Amino acid sequence: MTPNYAMFSTEQIVDYLDRETAQIDRLKGEVEASIDLLQRYRTALISAAVTGKIDMRVPAAASCPSA
Repeated sequence: MTPNYAMFSTEQIVDYLDRETAQIDRLKGEVEASIDLLQRYRTALISAAVTGKIDMRVPAAASCPSA
């Protein structure tokens, strides 16, 4: 069933689209922040592995205290 858009005013439609695009922008910012954090984590992990700060010979599950 498709909604009858004729019963909505232009202002209501604009307000709805503004709210939805604001939510999309907020979510986009959260995703970009997560990507940045993961990239920094990846860089730190590679650096630690290369410099010998972590032992890469140990399986990941065995080196993780929560596992």
